[in-house]
Amino acid sequence: MTAYMVGRVDVTDGEKWMEYAKAASPTVAAHGGKYIARGGAIEGLENFEDEGKRVVILEFPDIDAARTWYNSQEYQAAKAKREGAGYARFTLVEGYEG
Repeated sequence: MTAYMVGRVDVTDGEKWMEYAKAASPTVAAHGGKYIARGGAIEGLENFEDEGKRVVILEFPDIDAARTWYNSQEYQAAKAKREGAGYARFTLVEGYEG
């Protein structure tokens, strides 16, 4: 079943964040993932308190692929580049195939 990684991000150093994003992108593809949303415009519709945060959504073939990506040496090396670039909260969500 498809899985999604949803990130809510506060970027405090745009230059450092771009270094991280550049390094992270190929690791996503290498693990069968793809970007669904990546920092585009957002609009709060209900109980929205996170104005100014970026939203990132990745899609993976399944939850195991998403976990394998997140824990991979390649992604962890990319993740180290974002230290001091902002705060990120990531949530892994299993898809629905009702």
